[in-house]
Amino acid sequence: MSRFEVLVESSLREGISDPQGSTIERALPALGFDGIEHVRVGKAFRFTMSAPDEAAARGLAEELSKRFLTNPVIEDFVVTVTAASPS
Repeated sequence: MSRFEVLVESSLREGISDPQGSTIERALPALGFDGIEHVRVGKAFRFTMSAPDEAAARGLAEELSKRFLTNPVIEDFVVTVTAASPS
């Protein structure tokens, strides 16, 4: 078994209202940040896992993302898998 570092980044699908992103976008000019548009908020999950190879790690991470970490009806996600550095 090999160790892998996994990053799952999720965000609301296009067309799904993002009230948190809208609130941030409205506040930015008052903080001196002009010209920023289309703010969207997402989530990031980072973890280390053991798997026989990178393909197996990616498959497991994608299954975990679909079944537990995200809501596939309203969210999209991207999985990044890299070899874990030795401890």
